Amino acid sequence: MRHIAFSAETDVVNRRLPFFLALEEWTARNMPAGDYFFSWQVDPTVICGRNQEIDKEVNLEYCGAHGIDVVRRRSGGGCVFADRQNFMFSFITASDMVTEVFAGYTAMIAGALQKIGIDAVATGRNDITIGGKKVSGNAFYHLPGRSIAHGTMLYDFDPSRLANAITPSKAKLESKGVKSVPMRVTCLKNEGIALTTSEFGRYMIESLTEGEPYVLTEDDVREVEAIEQGYYDPDFLRIHGREDRCRAAVARREGRAVVPGLGEFCVEYVLDSADGTIRDFSISGDFFMSGDVEERLCRPMEGVRAEKKAVAARIDVIGPGSVIPGLTPAMLLDLVMGAE
Repeated sequence: MRHIAFSAETDVVNRRLPFFLALEEWTARNMPAGDYFFSWQVDPTVICGRNQEIDKEVNLEYCGAHGIDVVRRRSGGGCVFADRQNFMFSFITASDMVTEVFAGYTAMIAGALQKIGIDAVATGRNDITIGGKKVSGNAFYHLPGRSIAHGTMLYDFDPSRLANAITPSKAKLESKGVKSVPMRVTCLKNEGIALTTSEFGRYMIESLTEGEPYVLTEDDVREVEAIEQGYYDPDFLRIHGREDRCRAAVARREGRAVVPGLGEFCVEYVLDSADGTIRDFSISGDFFMSGDVEERLCRPMEGVRAEKKAVAARIDVIGPGSVIPGLTPAMLLDLVMGAE
């Protein structure tokens, strides 16, 4: 696996987080087939999953008052917090087998920790834990012929900042058996790591990569910066949810449901009073996806009569598991119509 490195002239300290997300895309689209890895750190930032409604998951007032950036990534999953005491890892490989790549990536990171005496385990759908507490959250997405896996690694953290910045729903916390985010989180410093912050960063790169690194040129960096601008597009960032949607499911499901092993889902749509059909359908949450949720799942649901038989028939045609791995037609039907 080859290391993607920066030249001494490249200012990476003052980069916002989307620069590094754009670097993942650039690597996937421009480098020859193979495995690539790089590590990065940023100023305090909350990174939200592709399908989350940010204003429901993040304390925007607190983040604004404390200088915490809020961005969105292209992968699914939930919100994570990053700062200079947190390492971010990016792994890019030439494969279309996203779930296999993701499992291999989390096992690889956990294995590197085990070699320095940290009893880390890749567990659940996306976490690396130590003693049952999360030390790393990870996510993945796919580009043609390439898979990208990335995640956090908490060397140290401020529990109060984490608790105030990220505000998951009560249902999600209860599904984890905890009352607050810090209760299910640990860090390498608390687990007795013998390496300093800088030593740990070097160790991860040296233990996971080999050969000469690829050093980004000035032209490469400019191309990455062009990709980065897409992460600031208001339509992509979408801080606030659509307030014109009728939360038709609230009375039946309180608007949200946690599907074991898959994550949290919130289905919203407008019920057309004239003909009883579904309009403006959306599904948000911290689930992982292997396809475009908006185009392949949400748009096909529009125009269907809001009757169980009609909705079930449309869901069967869509095949939701091809878009959100593990989501069965019966699960989606319950989310749309309400479990009976």
